Amino acid sequence: MKIEPREDFTPQETQRYSRNALLAQVGWEGQARWRASRVLVVGAGGIGSAALLYLAAAGVGRLGLVDGDAVELSNLQRQILHRSADLGRRKVESAAESLAALNPLCRVQTFDLRLNPANVREVVQGFEVVLDASDNFPTRFLVAECCWQYKIPLVSAAATGWHGQLLVASPGAENPCYRCLIPEAPPAAAVPSSTQVGILGAVAGAMGCLQAVEALKLLLGLESDLTRRLLAYDGLQGRFQSLARVKRPDCPLCGPRK
Repeated sequence: MKIEPREDFTPQETQRYSRNALLAQVGWEGQARWRASRVLVVGAGGIGSAALLYLAAAGVGRLGLVDGDAVELSNLQRQILHRSADLGRRKVESAAESLAALNPLCRVQTFDLRLNPANVREVVQGFEVVLDASDNFPTRFLVAECCWQYKIPLVSAAATGWHGQLLVASPGAENPCYRCLIPEAPPAAAVPSSTQVGILGAVAGAMGCLQAVEALKLLLGLESDLTRRLLAYDGLQGRFQSLARVKRPDCPLCGPRK
């Protein structure tokens, strides 16, 4: 198919993003919005790897990446941003290299650190959408609180074993936040980690792909049902469930302050 060049896109961009632009909800106006957008991804693991690759492939202009770990052999079963040759390297370095190889038009800003109350605001501010692909509740709560405070939409995904969950927390008076669903961190025994029960890499990848879809929709100004629902995936049964989320009047994050 012959693709006509556009004045506001180089011939290379026109060819690269032509299939995006054919989508009625995207077009070249939407592609321009993605090119000018800024998205932060917390975590370059199994979920974050898939999300980052598809955000870069879609043409998001600036990607922020937060991760304070190095690549380990056990990561490679699911963390597809990294290769065997990257063992021992910092994940942000390996990830940035992979993203540049996929789409050199995408700028990647790396944060080789673990988020904490002292640095989270400085990292998060300046981004339009944040994707939480972390693997622990302290980080999830920290990111959720910061995003809600600064009115930044949050797309949160998690996966363990054969199961995954996805939600969108879009700051607004009528919308539930992350902690409306999970007010406090559950006991460790109630939520075993992948080091205890394992994880199918493709399940983590599926949740990362869905996370990227929601982020791209938000950047276009499209509404998402996941603003008020939780998407649960059972990979073993091959089933999705969409569960209602409600705003809690006693929520520790978005409820009325005493």
